[in-house]
Amino acid sequence: MSDVSSWRDLLRIMISSTKERERLANEIGVSSVTLSRWVSGNYEPRPQSLQRLVLVVPSEYREEFHALVVRAYPHMANPATLYEPPELASEFFRRILETRASTSDQQLYWTVTRQILEHAIRQLDPERIGISITVVRCMPPRGDGKVHSLRENVGVGTPPWEGDLTSKAMFLGSESLAGYVVGSFHYEFVDDLTRDRTFVPAYQAEHEISSIAWPILFAGRTAGCLLLSSTLPGYYRSQARQLLVADYGRLLALAFLPDEFYSYAQIELRQMPSLEVQRESFGHFQNRVTAYMVEKLNAGERVGRDEAETAIWKQIETKLIEYTYGPENI
Repeated sequence: MSDVSSWRDLLRIMISSTKERERLANEIGVSSVTLSRWVSGNYEPRPQSLQRLVLVVPSEYREEFHALVVRAYPHMANPATLYEPPELASEFFRRILETRASTSDQQLYWTVTRQILEHAIRQLDPERIGISITVVRCMPPRGDGKVHSLRENVGVGTPPWEGDLTSKAMFLGSESLAGYVVGSFHYEFVDDLTRDRTFVPAYQAEHEISSIAWPILFAGRTAGCLLLSSTLPGYYRSQARQLLVADYGRLLALAFLPDEFYSYAQIELRQMPSLEVQRESFGHFQNRVTAYMVEKLNAGERVGRDEAETAIWKQIETKLIEYTYGPENI
């Protein structure tokens, strides 16, 4: 340990660097002046702010800083838990089941997923520390009957993420945590994506540190997974959070139709290119959907917008696989 007697002394050492002072202030949502006031002892930090600070100080100081904080505030012995969410109430299960029973097939997916995600964001991040929650769906099988990619679909977040993440959707494959979970039919979490590179996502968001994915299963088949990220390391190590994520993942099975689940043998994910590459394929998406519908109508075939969107997503998927593997390996 350093020759310091309190967490304030150690914090003084850390914020002697202007760059580090600004970083810590941004990470916990306070001003750099506030950090200086904590060091001087003129102000007491809010418990939530101090808990966040423990998790974002440089790794070489974290253990010592935590020990000094616990010496001053014994109730903070386990800062990674932050807030322990309660179990889901029976009323929420009842509400989802009622929605499933009363919603048409056409509206089922969007209605149920929105209801679940809006509840989940409130339960899992009441302090608005910063998380994202996304439903990742299997793309329909190609001509070989195999699922070769996943696509992020509906999503919600708290700052620094946007509230509605649907427009930020991208394809994921074997390179991602979501891909591993869908391919293995088993959940997985990563405490710190900046250190653990076992699962390298096609695109790691700027603020994404920890992540968890839970498979969406029904009758031994999968429709995709529920993917969550956090700005804090170790956020999904909490057993209470894992239980909540599991419950939401299981409830999400009610949002899918039976033929949208695929067997283990059908999952054969490819590697997807980076978001920068993918963005080039996403341009004018709705115009392409409309043009596809008009083309089909001129050919004497009427298709709905959902069907047309699926067709365009398949075209994009083909282009992305060609980018990685070449057209001869489609």
